[in-house]
Amino acid sequence: MSLSFEISATLPASPKRVYDAWLDSQSHSAMTGAGAIVSHEPGGSFQAWDGYIEGRNLELEPGRRIVQAWRTVEFAADEPDSNLELAFEAAEGGTLLTLRHSNLPAHGMQYKDGWRENYFEPMQTYFGA
Repeated sequence: MSLSFEISATLPASPKRVYDAWLDSQSHSAMTGAGAIVSHEPGGSFQAWDGYIEGRNLELEPGRRIVQAWRTVEFAADEPDSNLELAFEAAEGGTLLTLRHSNLPAHGMQYKDGWRENYFEPMQTYFGA
C-alpha cells in the first residue's frame, strides 16, 4: 500500500518566481542551501539535495504546476518512483504552494517533515530576502 500526504505554505513571492526558482539549478540550490541540478523541460531529469533526491519532470504548466517522478537514495531499487505535484496559486502575501506527495513506500511519511524543514522554511527566508 502506498502512502500520500499534502502540505502547503504561503511564500512571499509571485507564483512565476517560485515556479521558476524550483526549475533553475542555481536558484533551487540557493533557496534550499543544497546543491541541485534541475531541468525546466518536460521529461528532463533533476537531482537535488546534493544527489539525495532525483527524478524527472512529468508535466510542467509554467507558473502554475509541476508534476515530477521523485525518489531518494533511501528508496529500494525495486520501489517505484513516487509522484510529486506542486501547485502555485496567487494568494495574499505571495504564492500558496501546495505540495502533494503520493505513491510513497512504507517509509515515505518521513518526507512530510522533510519538505517543511528542508524546503518550505528555507524558501520563506530565500523569498523574503
